[in-house]
Amino acid sequence: MAKIKKGDIIEGVEIIDLAADGKAVGKKNSMVIFVNTCVPGDVADVLVTKVRRSYLEGRPHSFIRTSPNRVEAPCKHFGVCGGCKWQHLSYEKQLYFKQKQLTDNMERIAKTSFLKMEHIIPAPNTYYYRNKLEFTFTNKRWLTHEELESPYIKEMRGLGFHVPGLFSKVVDIEKCLLQAEPSNAIRLSVKEFAVNNDYPFFDIKNQQGLLRNIIIRTSNTGGVMVIIIFYEDCPEKRTALFKHLEMKHPEITDLMYVINSKKNDSIHDLEVQPFKGSGFIIEKMDHLQFKIGPKSFFQTNSLQAYTLYHLVKDYAGLTGGETLYDLYTGTGTIALFMANMAAKVIGIEYVPEAIENAKDNARLNHIENTTFICGVMEKILNKELIQLYGKPDVVITDPPRAGMHKAVIDQLLVLKPSKIVYVSCNPATQARDIEMFSEKYQLHKIQAVDMFPNTSHVESIALLKLK
Repeated sequence: MAKIKKGDIIEGVEIIDLAADGKAVGKKNSMVIFVNTCVPGDVADVLVTKVRRSYLEGRPHSFIRTSPNRVEAPCKHFGVCGGCKWQHLSYEKQLYFKQKQLTDNMERIAKTSFLKMEHIIPAPNTYYYRNKLEFTFTNKRWLTHEELESPYIKEMRGLGFHVPGLFSKVVDIEKCLLQAEPSNAIRLSVKEFAVNNDYPFFDIKNQQGLLRNIIIRTSNTGGVMVIIIFYEDCPEKRTALFKHLEMKHPEITDLMYVINSKKNDSIHDLEVQPFKGSGFIIEKMDHLQFKIGPKSFFQTNSLQAYTLYHLVKDYAGLTGGETLYDLYTGTGTIALFMANMAAKVIGIEYVPEAIENAKDNARLNHIENTTFICGVMEKILNKELIQLYGKPDVVITDPPRAGMHKAVIDQLLVLKPSKIVYVSCNPATQARDIEMFSEKYQLHKIQAVDMFPNTSHVESIALLKLK
């Protein structure tokens, strides 16, 4: 067989599965091919885009047979943007493959032979479910295959999302189905005003231009926060843009800006300047209120977060007298949600701004049995801290995608709380950590929750009980 190279077409590739990153898995003879915009059951001729040692990557050139599980993607940017890679897969099958992802990881990595696997909880809304989106300005937007073949030169400025795997390329978004209005209207207003007034859009490669990013946050109490990130400090142009937004979008409750001339887009180490509003919006959940600032971490699917937190409360099974530790507490949402069921709650987080948000939210809700501590988890969860605040009866842990540090797991194995409720956005690292806990803990049950429809991401909650 001739050596396969980029640009070749492999005929009759059968799509048999979906990978954890959302790509479809195809097979032809003994070759594994990862294919964009396909679903299991498709058979397609595939154009090879990358050649690796043990696998190939490609995109469909033409379809021989389409899967009965395929649906028409409603977003015109599908296949280029990469934000919602599973729009073309029926929601029923999305849930099936998310459940399968969790089951496979628990069996393969956590080595669980017997497990009570609860059925995945579907999201009530499959579109317009996010409360936060961030967009990037570009002076050289990504062109589709059709545009590249066109003889006409179109407007090159854009405002949208990065192309997956190509950080310097940005897809100009006309309408995003992830966040409800006024999100699209505000983004398009900003772009129209900037184009009409010849504001320089950011050049990512050369690191120059005026407009860099925009963040839009909304809340279930009607708050609308807009943060515009400028690469250059130009008060006259900035004020004109904000005055335009104030006039055209009176629904905006908070307008802020950041000057970011760094090499990266992160604003967490930069000062956010107010232009209009109180500097925060309010999210309500049960009897609680949460102040959401421009840098605050809060679950981006508010409605499904409510379901998630109730499950955490159910798994913890608190009776009112326990000392509860909430590790990786973020802005303290879970800790505060659980506070009325525990004697005291200790929340630990390494981001200082998040801890300040947690303390503010405790005061806002008149909760007095919580203590929030800032520090690196593997260093601060030590003997001195336990002596000061007491041994945990129950632990909730919600680590980042990388999972828990081994030193933290080792410390919990010494402390031996009766229960550990492990919330995760990455089944693979969650399964790895559960296997490390298996020396002293039994995985009692686990539940998948679909927080991000039309993507491959899945949240899961595991209950570990001391043997």
